[in-house]
Amino acid sequence: MIFYFSGTGNSRWVAKQLARLLDDQTCDTTALTEMPDIKKEKQIGFVFPVYAWGAPEPMEAFAMKLPKIGVFSFGVCTCGEEAGMAMKQFSKRYPLDSSYSLVMPNNYIVGTDTDDEATIHAKINAARKELQKISGEILQRKKVYRVEEGSLAGLKSSLVNFGFNRFARSTKSFYATSLCNACGLCAKSCPAHTITMVNNLPSWGTRCYQCLRCINECPKQAIQYGKGTEGRRRYTIQNYLPQDEQ
Repeated sequence: MIFYFSGTGNSRWVAKQLARLLDDQTCDTTALTEMPDIKKEKQIGFVFPVYAWGAPEPMEAFAMKLPKIGVFSFGVCTCGEEAGMAMKQFSKRYPLDSSYSLVMPNNYIVGTDTDDEATIHAKINAARKELQKISGEILQRKKVYRVEEGSLAGLKSSLVNFGFNRFARSTKSFYATSLCNACGLCAKSCPAHTITMVNNLPSWGTRCYQCLRCINECPKQAIQYGKGTEGRRRYTIQNYLPQDEQ
């Protein structure tokens, strides 16, 4: 079983591609209402994005509760460039036999604009090739640590990640412009279940993973986060996949 957490689809796509290559199944951790029965599983995998050089809080919480059943385990984190110590820290929550980082298109438009079209396609194509290699190593039960930690990894995954979780996950800067058509997609798809529709406009509660699914998936590009996201492109991987990978 491959468990995943995903914001704009990168990690969901990676999990599903791995499941196809490994003849396995996937499970969206945000859709679970109770802990799954994994006693008959032959391997356990985790796929998630890196947020500020750390694993998403809900994925760590899930991994800590999941029983350790002694089968081969692996983790793949998706990132824009570097993962820091995210995988080593995650392995303390659930011991991993193999760990990987995988570069995927940028979706954190609060910080920067998305990648251009050519870069997006290039990153996805490179990821396809890397997933072939990763799946082969997993099938052979190789113990691999292929993670691009980057410079100052310890500092980034401790102090910077702490600051992100403490201060950058605020919902106060979210708002919807007059372009909003009250479709409610943001409320339906929010993994933190923090968005509700009030007077035909989205309203954010206090809990937020900063996955930015609401901003990037909005069909009208009506959702903003402060002034920084105005005019920036949106990204979801679904717009770049062939039909057989949807």
